[in-house]
Amino acid sequence: MSEIRKLAAILAADVVGYSRLAGSDEDRTLARLRALRSDVIDPTIAVHAGRVVKRTGDGALVEFRSVVDAVRCAIEVQNGMVERNVGLPPERRIEFRIGIHLGDVVEESDGDLMGDGVNIAARLEGIAEPNGICLSGAAYEQVRDKLKEEFVDLGDKELKNIVRPVRAYRLSLSQNVAKLELVASAVSGGNLPLPDKPSIAVLPFQNMSGDRDQEFLSDGISEDIITALSKLHWLFVIARNSTFAYKGKSADIRQVARELGVHYVLEGSVRKAGDRIRVTAQLIEAASGTHVWAERYDRAVSDIFAVQDEITGSVVGSLEPQLYAAENVRLRKRPTESLDAWGCVVPPCPTCGPGLPGTTRSVSVCSSGPSRSIRNMPAPLACSAGFMPRGRI
Repeated sequence: MSEIRKLAAILAADVVGYSRLAGSDEDRTLARLRALRSDVIDPTIAVHAGRVVKRTGDGALVEFRSVVDAVRCAIEVQNGMVERNVGLPPERRIEFRIGIHLGDVVEESDGDLMGDGVNIAARLEGIAEPNGICLSGAAYEQVRDKLKEEFVDLGDKELKNIVRPVRAYRLSLSQNVAKLELVASAVSGGNLPLPDKPSIAVLPFQNMSGDRDQEFLSDGISEDIITALSKLHWLFVIARNSTFAYKGKSADIRQVARELGVHYVLEGSVRKAGDRIRVTAQLIEAASGTHVWAERYDRAVSDIFAVQDEITGSVVGSLEPQLYAAENVRLRKRPTESLDAWGCVVPPCPTCGPGLPGTTRSVSVCSSGPSRSIRNMPAPLACSAGFMPRGRI
């Protein structure tokens, strides 16, 4: 048979305001959309056993064997988009609308789907809110007792080119959106408090090649450094999407640090000429604006990913002891009463130098380790930091 009829859960999605985004910066919008597909959307669809029927430029039509799988996939995608949009101004955010319907469809010989089942899903997507999910009544009946999510009854909706009204339900993701707005507001308009351990923001490395096709290289090095630094449990690292909001801007480092709430900022540049690449990196202590460390790396480009991994490893390998040493210097300038928990139990490191002043006896945080440092910790701080019960110091 050239076509078959079947019952399927259909998910339709598209980007809100795609024409506006593409009009302002088409190349960057397309690059971001491709990255979202490969990093967030396609893996999530695969996990929930979905099949991408077709892509429609800024959107997609996906088939699922289960409505539960379709809704779970939609929730994960929208949650992932909330995280990806943190730190971006509203006009640069990529936001999806999603419609889900359970209905009869016709599958063509080439795998394409046709029929009212597809049309209703597409119309529900059209009435969904940005970052929202809209379900038909038929789909809602399949998940109402299986998912612990909040659904809002929108009543019967007249949908374009659909003969009868369709009952619609909105899946509430307001808490996630509120979280996005709170963090984005703090990044764009206010100053975040400093965490109680060393913190760093890696700004997007600047592409100095004059070729926009090389943006992937500078962005890739920045992302790899963020990923590698995030594996250091003692270091607080700002997420990629928060720092990439400063891409292309000549921002004051001290202001960036105040807005993101970090002690240190790493910036750098990438230049490529022929088969050679040069990467520079500078670590800056935000409070004073002084350079703590700087380095330059020159490599031949044979395997771009191998070179990228090598440079990332070199940068992170050099940064770790420099951050330890810089943090020790910063803490020694503060009176004992103002030392935070990190300053009292800084992990051992041979590059940190002499012990912290102002405790009952001079303690080298490197040689004596955290346990001895805790015994010298001021009582109120030790209790508030949770290292020991009150009254037992």
